[in-house]
Formats: sequence, C-alpha cells, structure tokens
Amino acid sequence: MENFYNGFCNKTIWPLFHYFPSRAVFDESQWTAYEKVNELFSQEISPLLEPGDTVWVHDYHLMLLPQLLREKLNNIAIGFFLHIPFPSYEMFRLLPRRWGVKILEGMLGADLIGFHTHDYTQHFLKCVLSILGYEHSMGKVLLKDRMIKAETIPMGINFKKFYDLAASKEIEKEKANLKAKWLDQKVILSIDRLDYTKGILNRLEGYEIFLSNNPHWHGKVVLMMVVVPSRIGVEHYRMMKRQIDEQVGKINGKFGSLDWMPIIYQYKFLPLKQLVALYSLSDVALVTPIRDGMNLIAKEYLASRTDGTGVLILSEMAGAARELGEALIINPNDRADIAAALKRALEMPPEEQKGQIEAMQRRLRRYDVVKWGSEFINELFTIKETQRRFEARLLGVQQEVLIKDYLQARSRIILLDYDGTLVPFASDPRLVRPNEEVVEVLKRVSADPKNEIVIISRRDRKTLEEWFAGLEIGLVAEHGVWLRRKNKNWRMLKPLENGWKQELLPVLEIYVDRLPGSFIEEKEFSLAWHYRACQPELASVRANELVDYLVDFTSSTDIQVLHGSKVVEIRCAGINKGVAGLSWLMENDYDFILAAGDDWTDEDLFKVLPEKAYSIRVGIANTNAKYNLLNYQDVLKLIKKLCGSEE
Repeated sequence: MENFYNGFCNKTIWPLFHYFPSRAVFDESQWTAYEKVNELFSQEISPLLEPGDTVWVHDYHLMLLPQLLREKLNNIAIGFFLHIPFPSYEMFRLLPRRWGVKILEGMLGADLIGFHTHDYTQHFLKCVLSILGYEHSMGKVLLKDRMIKAETIPMGINFKKFYDLAASKEIEKEKANLKAKWLDQKVILSIDRLDYTKGILNRLEGYEIFLSNNPHWHGKVVLMMVVVPSRIGVEHYRMMKRQIDEQVGKINGKFGSLDWMPIIYQYKFLPLKQLVALYSLSDVALVTPIRDGMNLIAKEYLASRTDGTGVLILSEMAGAARELGEALIINPNDRADIAAALKRALEMPPEEQKGQIEAMQRRLRRYDVVKWGSEFINELFTIKETQRRFEARLLGVQQEVLIKDYLQARSRIILLDYDGTLVPFASDPRLVRPNEEVVEVLKRVSADPKNEIVIISRRDRKTLEEWFAGLEIGLVAEHGVWLRRKNKNWRMLKPLENGWKQELLPVLEIYVDRLPGSFIEEKEFSLAWHYRACQPELASVRANELVDYLVDFTSSTDIQVLHGSKVVEIRCAGINKGVAGLSWLMENDYDFILAAGDDWTDEDLFKVLPEKAYSIRVGIANTNAKYNLLNYQDVLKLIKKLCGSEE
C-alpha cells in the first residue's frame, strides 16, 4: 500500500494531473503496486456482481479498475468519475507510454466517464485520440466493440444540509462566541488541506501586499486561516508546513500589535459545526488553489450564507470557477491580483454582495449533490441503452436465418467493400493486399454457380485487377466509375470528365506539405488524400480544413467531396456504390442479396437495396444497414459459414 498510495497515487498521478511535473516520480515498482491494487479490487468486487448490475468507480486511485471489471463481466454498467483535473495531452504524455496507454484503456472500460469541467473532458478525449487513435463525436467514443461517452458533470454539494445547519440556533450561538473575539473586525476565511496545489503561500503573500497597500485596514480585518493536516509523513509536506508557519509569523510580526493580530492560524481538523459557523461568520472566503479539480469549500461557503451577504474570492484554476462566475475570479499566481480582490471584497456594498451570492446560491440549490448523482446515473443508463440498440443490430441469432435463406436461394449476389470489410486498415493503404485467407474465402464462395460475388471498392481498376486476378468475381473500381463483370472487360458506368483533377492536385499537394505523413492517391477519375499515418489531432484539423475548402471550391460543379475513414476523396458527382450495385441488381432477379461495408460511402448502397436484402455495416455506427458486425474478421467468418468452410 505504501508504493500504491503514498507512491504512485500521490507522487506520480497527483502532481502530474495538477500540473506539477517537477514533483512527479516515475518509479516502476510504484506503478507495479498501482496495477496490483487495482487487480485486487477487481478480484474482490467481481464475485459480488451479477449481469445487469451497476458499478460506479471513483477517482484516480482506481483508473485501471473499469477495464479489469469489463474483462471479467461485460454485461454490467460501469461508470467512472475523476474528482481531480485530467491534464492536457502535453502533461499526460510525460507518463511512460505503456503506463499512459493502460490508464486510458482502464478508464475506457467504463461506459460513462465523468469530469468536473469541459476542459478536463476535452483533455481526456485528446489523449484518447492522440495516444490510442480513437476519435469522438460529441463526447461519444467508438471503440472496437462498443460505444462509450465522456461527459462533463460538475459535482454539487448537499446545499440544504449546509444552509439549514447555518440557520440553526446551535450555529448562531457558535457564531456569537466567535464574533465576540473579533468584535467589529472583518473576517477573511482561508481553509484548506495542507497541499502544494492549494496555493496557501501565494495567498499569504497576497494578504501581505494587501496590508502593505492598505494601512487603513490595519486593526479592522483578520485572516482566519485553517490548515488541515495532510500527509505529514512526507518530507515535502513537512517543509511546506514550516514555510507556512514562518510566513504567518513574519506577517504577524510585521503588522501586528498588542491588540491586533492580522492572522489567526490553526493547524487542525475542524468538526462540521465549527466549520459551518466560520463559513457563516466570515465576510470573505479566500479560495485560491493553484490547481483544483472542483473545490467544494467555495460551494460550502456559499451554501452557509443564509443572510445573502459575503464575498467569494476564487481562483480561476479551480473547477468551481466554471460554475461560479459571479465570484471575484483571480489568478492564484498573481499576488497583486489577490490583494486587489481582497480590497474590493472588503469594500463591496451589501446590495452587490447579495446579488452575487444569491445568484450562485440559486444555481447550487438547484444542482446539488443529489442532482449530480442522479444525472450521472441517468447518463450512464442512457449510454447503456444506446449500446443495447447497437447490440440488437449485431448479426447474432439472425445469422442462422440468413444462412438458411442463403442455402434455400437459387440465385445469390454478395456485394462486398474491401478496406475495413475484408481486410484491416493500415497506415499505408497501398500495402493492404488480400492475404491468403481472403483469397481462399472468395475463391470458395465464388465457386458456387448460384453465387455472384462483387467487390465494390474505392481502389483503382489496375490495383483490383492485380489483387483479384484469377478469381471468378465482379469488380467495381473508384466507388462505381469502373465496372468489370465476371470474365468481362472493364467499362465505365457513364461517360465522365477528369480535367478537373489538374486544378485540384495543387491544393492537395499543399495539404501534403502541411501534414507530415499524408499522401495523394491519383486515380483515373478521382483523387484521394490519405492521412491514416498522421498525428491524429492535427490530421483532423487539416482534413476538416481541406473538406471545407474543397466543398466551397466545387460548389457549382459536378464534383463531389467525400470525407471517408482517414481519407478525403474527390470524384465526379452521380457516381457511387449504390448506382454501381443497382447495375448488377437490375440484370437478375436474385432471391438472396447480401451487402457489407464499413463506412459512410457504403450507405449509398444500403439505401438502394430491396427490403429482402441483408445489409451489414462493419463496426459500431449509425447506419442504413439492417445489421452490424464488429470487424472484418466477423465478415470473413460469415462468408466461410455460407460456403461451408468455417472451421
């Protein structure tokens, strides 16, 4: 546990996720302990779970647990919530790559991953894209076998509990006792756990500047500073405690007098009632973390202000700042900014205080911890329902019906995409030749005289002719520009012009220069700009830029721009896989039709198929197809079953 908690959790994840990389330790034994403890949690929890159960995993100590549970029980709902910041990609990538990969994959074992702020959510999604290669749409990430969602769900507090306690007679009595000590002095409250992320020293320096700049406030204000002990066994925390002690002594010695002490300093844990009494009594709350996932102290202070007065000074680096915009927002590294905010807070008219406090209270009362919890669970159930809809479309039980219809049919046609449907994608699509398994499967299924097999691809005709030489199958090249029936010559679906290519080639060449790793594929009547091997985030930006430009440039022409899977294609309008497929379907009255494809260019084909046809989208996606298969291996397995060669 030492290597797990005091080690990896608090010496690696905590500093790195709070943007203190110089304090992070990268120790293999501590990482091993982190893996081991997560596995132990999995071993203890798994036997207690049944299909349909819901598990909600919390925080950075257990980031591997969702995937460990998923591997043991796939039919449960798993939520994960991170209560600290999720760092930027530039910070996260400081982790050894295999650690980072395992942490991201661990979190992706959950169906719903929650964060306090939109920034944290976007940082996570960028890391998933840049490190694992998974893209997202509106926070939904399509994995190999399912869809998950990353969502911003800021945590609330038990507003009623704090408000009612602050209004109680018991707290009023406690307040009166405290107020008697400070008479007419204004009270600034600072309360935090001892930690370098909380900005306590900066806060003290800001207060010192305030006292130096505003001598007329001497004797009229007191900083009530409570530091809650934390990790006292760690040398760095002991050193920080000494620095705080020295800074407090320095300020009190510099500005204090026999009848006034600028800072009242307590190093202890406060019971809830004393804490609420301080919240309720204090004129100003000074909350200035250098980095904080949310910061519930700010919200608790607001909930305890039953008379509607008070001022909250809040660091822009706290997650709560995204919700509490009416507070005085400061930069915690700007001591002068803190000093200026203190002056403004102490001199703010009561009417202005009430306007700010009541606006924030309304928000916190409406969105409390119960609302937060129920919203998370409802969102989890929603994404599970989305998953179930996709699962219902998977070709499972219906596969036996499909095979039965196939066996009973006298005339059959099977229309197949190539990339992503019969073979996996590769960083260089020019190298993805059909392997022995694919060739053998196609040879077997095409040997049946009842079968017509057609490959409908974006590839050029020369490539298709070379790759499928000797097979008794039909071929469609360039998404439908060229057709070649079994044992016949190539012909064009309709006459086309290709002079436009010379105008657009220079544009694509510019984007090749702007995106390392991208390249142009020139075909007879189309152009393709590939970026599968490129850095994902920059590639996405460049691809969207290119598509926007091309769509605008070709708006008054008969040219169509397609944004496919890691490729932007430009081709003549009116030609697509649907038109090509229909040219086959109209020549024969097939009593069994099967079509399979993996991206949106195949949707043109799915849309024109007759009702009796079996259409299959490879991968998890919204589609016009009737069914889904998870990957190209499942497509090959299905075809093997059709021709009786499944092992």
